[in-house]
Amino acid sequence: MQILKVGIIGLGEVAQTIHLPILESLKNKYEINAICDISERLLETMGEKYQVKNRYTDAMELTKQEDLDIVFVLNSDEYHTECVVSAAENKKHVFVEKPMCLTMEDADKIIEARDANGVQVMVGYMRRFAPAFIQGVEEVKKIEKINYARVRDIIGHNHLFIEQSHNVLRFNDIGEEAKADRSARARAMVQTAIGNVPSEIQNAYRLLCGLSSHDLSAMRELIGFPNRVVSATQWNGGSFISSIFEYDGFCTTFETGVDNLRRFDAHLEVFSDAKQIKIQYNTPYIRQLPTTLSIKETIGEELEERTIRPTFKDAYTEELEYLYDVIAKGKTPKTTPEDFKEDLKLFKMIVDELVKTYRD
Repeated sequence: MQILKVGIIGLGEVAQTIHLPILESLKNKYEINAICDISERLLETMGEKYQVKNRYTDAMELTKQEDLDIVFVLNSDEYHTECVVSAAENKKHVFVEKPMCLTMEDADKIIEARDANGVQVMVGYMRRFAPAFIQGVEEVKKIEKINYARVRDIIGHNHLFIEQSHNVLRFNDIGEEAKADRSARARAMVQTAIGNVPSEIQNAYRLLCGLSSHDLSAMRELIGFPNRVVSATQWNGGSFISSIFEYDGFCTTFETGVDNLRRFDAHLEVFSDAKQIKIQYNTPYIRQLPTTLSIKETIGEELEERTIRPTFKDAYTEELEYLYDVIAKGKTPKTTPEDFKEDLKLFKMIVDELVKTYRD
């Protein structure tokens, strides 16, 4: 079996809690061969922990390492595009965490670089690889008519789960110039994406690109792309959003927000005349908490309720096993850059309604 040599850009929270341990557990498929981070102390610490000799503070230099098969882009999203493009131009396949990028222009740059260099680019949407979700998609296909759907993601801040389950290392050796560059990039990218809008709507856009991209991407696979956004509103400085989407013959409500409660309520639910299908997620930072599929159904005179837990294998592991088959076996990617562009399109539709509501 081919073992893929991996270079990792960004050694922060998601790398430490998710990708590094899973790649280490999949030694028959992956070898962590190079790592990169702007924090030299973090780079040294992770290099020693995972016994990785090739260490970089410059992401562009990592992408030039000749023997790498694939680059994982896990750094801050303001830098995703340049890292993905550089990796593709150096003939490396790419796995990039969501959001792939913040603007349509950057999405097109990534697609152009991928196609010009004959590599694969896959976006990290692990929820869509959970077996319960995949089974839920098949159950929804059996429904003759959907009456209503609901998408909900109200969670506590990530640190509320991470601080009780992981020891994430953070060092204070990142300079003020680097921090300022990140902030400036973010402002410029958001303005390019949605124009000169109030700060709370800019914050809402970042929420859509971040947490909400999981929900809306999964929604699109489950029930398709909506015809239009009927309404949208935000509050608490853009930290909460509610919206209604119109489909043929039904509407979908979407609600999302982040607070300081230690709970994770993320689900998609579809209602028909005699069947109710619910896919329930839990925090991904405790990886063995299962995603479940619940089905309520009228059968004869009875209401039958079933809860299906296909596996304790976490969705991230399922995703990286799928990724291996894309690179090593030619499997067709599911979460492509083109697919991500549909999310950017939907985010912009929501923002346009947010602006209307704000001005009214």
